[in-house]
Parts: sequence; structure tokens; C-alpha cells
Amino acid sequence: MARVCEICGKGRSLGNQIETRGKAKYLGGVGTKVTGITRRTFLPNLQSVRTTTANGTAKTLRVCTQCIRSGSIRKQVRNAPFKVAHDAETTVMTKGTVKGSAPKRTDTKKTVKKAAVVKKATTKSSPVVKKSAAKK
Repeated sequence: MARVCEICGKGRSLGNQIETRGKAKYLGGVGTKVTGITRRTFLPNLQSVRTTTANGTAKTLRVCTQCIRSGSIRKQVRNAPFKVAHDAETTVMTKGTVKGSAPKRTDTKKTVKKAAVVKKATTKSSPVVKKSAAKK
């Protein structure tokens, strides 16, 4: 099995690996120097993908990631998505609570307003100590 994409035909390509030493000028050095050049191969990023063919059979292909991302190939759906029965969905929505959790509070805004009013009333009625009484 060759290292080639089965859709677009992308395969290995040749290039150079460049070895350098020194500090770059923009970092305050005198510049980088090339100390060696060696040949290397760049391999495509191939993934094994299970797909459905035109006649409905499943087949495993080695496909590059660009073909997967561009939509040139569709992955096989192994299982149907999970579906909730209609009756079960309505009962969950009407109950409003999950088993073992506290019931939802709907009057939180009212209680917050009441607490703010009580807080204001207590701050107004607090006794004020006069300076003359504190000096004695």
C-alpha cells in the first residue's frame, strides 16, 4: 500500500532540511549561518477512513486530511443518531427537575428585591453615635 491519497493522488515530495547556527539579527545577533543541507521527503497526512461506496458497501480508504476537510469524501455513519421518544421528552419537560436535584425556583427576582428592601430599612434605622457622647 503506497503512501498516496486515493482521491487526489497526493504523494511524497522531496525537499531540503537546512541546519543553521547563530543568533538572528532581529534578536541582536550577527545573523544565522547555514551549516548543512540534507535531502528529505515530505509525506502527506494520510488517514484511514471508512466510507460508503455508490453501491452501498463499506470500504476503507487512505485519504489525505485536505480531502476530508474539503468534503471530497464522506465518512460512513456507523450508527443512527440517538433519538428520544416523544412521550419521554414531554414528561421530562413538565417535571422540570432531574432525579436527586432540588426543584427549580421561579421567584428568585422577587426574593432578591425583598432582601434589598429589608437591607435598606436596617441601614436607615441604625443608631447614630454623636461625637460629643463619644468624647465623654
